[in-house]
Amino acid sequence: MSPLPKRALLAITSYHGPFYPNGDNTGLYYTEALHPYTVLTAAGFQVDLASETGEYGIDPHSVTKTALTDADALVYNDKQNDFNQKLAQIKKASDLDPTAYGLFFASAGHGTLFDYPKAKGLISIAESVWARGGVVSAVCHAPAILPHIKDQATGKSIINGRTVTGFTDKGEVELNLMDKIKELGLVPITQGAVQAGATYKEPEGAFDVFTVVDGRLVTGANPPSAHATAVKAVEAFDKL
Repeated sequence: MSPLPKRALLAITSYHGPFYPNGDNTGLYYTEALHPYTVLTAAGFQVDLASETGEYGIDPHSVTKTALTDADALVYNDKQNDFNQKLAQIKKASDLDPTAYGLFFASAGHGTLFDYPKAKGLISIAESVWARGGVVSAVCHAPAILPHIKDQATGKSIINGRTVTGFTDKGEVELNLMDKIKELGLVPITQGAVQAGATYKEPEGAFDVFTVVDGRLVTGANPPSAHATAVKAVEAFDKL
């Protein structure tokens, strides 16, 4: 049994500004936080939600009828639901004690490409979790934070020499977003991982459920993988 606190920090992107070619804002991909929250709480974790600035916004593309299952929609439309209540009272990362957490899970949405690489508060929590032997996990676009989380023992990214996954380039192309990402000077997940010295693996289909576990590092490829990634993160924690 792990000596670490059975408490998880669920990171949320604070960026909720314009991104899509039609002018729509991006932000949090709703189920990429909801599903991990559900898994973690069911496994007995206390879960705090935090963003870099203490603000958030939901990507409208993540809460359409096609993006949400009926069960997801019931939760989304219930403002008294525990997850929605915690989201509404989201914390600012720098206000938290990093040593309170044994597991760091980064949720996603394209907003993470904007703020995660320079989210010092979230990064410091993840670095503390890693340094104390805890689990760091990220899904879809959230691995944008991983190259910037340093291993205190090596001074290099925690993904250096490890294997990860995340949202694929072909997925960006399928969504007609790769040109926009390049136009804005954002770093695709694949590029960031390789530049940090990681081996990047991807699913056959951009939206197939796909996870990679490399010791205490657990990553997932896309929105459908959020649940499975959290399950694998809990399993990794239970092995500590």
